[in-house]
Amino acid sequence: MIEPGPGSTLPTLLARLEDHGVKPGDVRDVLVTHIHLDHAGSSGWWARQGARIWVHPIGAPHLVDPSKLLASATRIYGDRMDVLWGEILSAPADRVTAIEDGAVLKLSGLEITAVETPGHASHHHVYRLEDVAFTGDAAGIMLPGNRWVDLPAPPPEFDLEIWRVTLDKIRALGLRKLYRTHFGASSNVEEELASFEEVLRRGVEWVREMLERDTGRDAMIEEFTRRMRDLAARTGTNEADTVAYELANPRSMSVDGIARYLRKRRTA
Repeated sequence: MIEPGPGSTLPTLLARLEDHGVKPGDVRDVLVTHIHLDHAGSSGWWARQGARIWVHPIGAPHLVDPSKLLASATRIYGDRMDVLWGEILSAPADRVTAIEDGAVLKLSGLEITAVETPGHASHHHVYRLEDVAFTGDAAGIMLPGNRWVDLPAPPPEFDLEIWRVTLDKIRALGLRKLYRTHFGASSNVEEELASFEEVLRRGVEWVREMLERDTGRDAMIEEFTRRMRDLAARTGTNEADTVAYELANPRSMSVDGIARYLRKRRTA
């Protein structure tokens, strides 16, 4: 399994696995692109069922002891933690394996390569299976049936320059198809990566301009949201899907993440 998701979606995941005749104990390996709760929150539960959890070395300790991860998330989500993410369990240390960039996992007759892809998070891997890649958040967010590739840039690790290197790295893999965790498969790889890189560039420019004008946070979020909606509309994204994008990827998170990145660079 690649990307177990949060504890809140576990009942749905178990039901869909059952549709395929798969019981929890049948899942022997779980690959996590990065440890943000929407991607990896149920990892501890799967580890306790006996699965091996494969994860970036920076992320591994936080699956074994998620206290810092939970404290950070609680500062952001407050009393919505349970509803959004469900129960977050620690993973037994002997069920968690850290994997480096370029590691090849030979699982169930498949060869899956871990590709280190920071920018969204320092502990991010893309998993390559032949000419297909499971990209987590490294190639952005795209709702099925849309052409708009949205920018997830939460604090504290967003980094424009590093993410651009990551996009070049993904391009160099010669992929036929991307599977984004948010949400599903798409085949216009070159076009989507170029579109996403443009959104990445514009998003940072907009926040930089607003910081230079000393715009307050609420006004920054409002203006950033409006500009993102305008970009999405140019690709044919309808109003309902625009709202869905914003539910999946709150604009406040990206404004905070980009602003933190720019302030750090200015201080440096």
